[in-house]
Amino acid sequence: MMEMSVKSDLMTKLKQEHCFWSFNEEAINNISDDILIEKTLQYLDLEDIDLLFQIYPFRKVKQVWLNHLVPQEEYLYTLNRFLAWYYFKAKLPDAYIKSMATRYYNRMAI
Repeated sequence: MMEMSVKSDLMTKLKQEHCFWSFNEEAINNISDDILIEKTLQYLDLEDIDLLFQIYPFRKVKQVWLNHLVPQEEYLYTLNRFLAWYYFKAKLPDAYIKSMATRYYNRMAI
């Protein structure tokens, strides 16, 4: 039950931030967990990001970050550096992000 409440709260905050400007109303009400995690990491505050780890496994949150935010290296440079250091405990955030982005692009090229 707590999971649904947290998701609802995060959705409300994301709507207030106008994060779904490109979505139609039906799509907003049916977003995937991956999109909820991605948008929360990208647009909401630390307290909200912390909530993600209460309702999703660490591995799930990290995988969404690796698949959706890390490939946007230059655009989300500062955010990715912070997330790598603070949440995912990367000792060398820049090198870690670069290697993960390269790995992502190599997988896509196959």
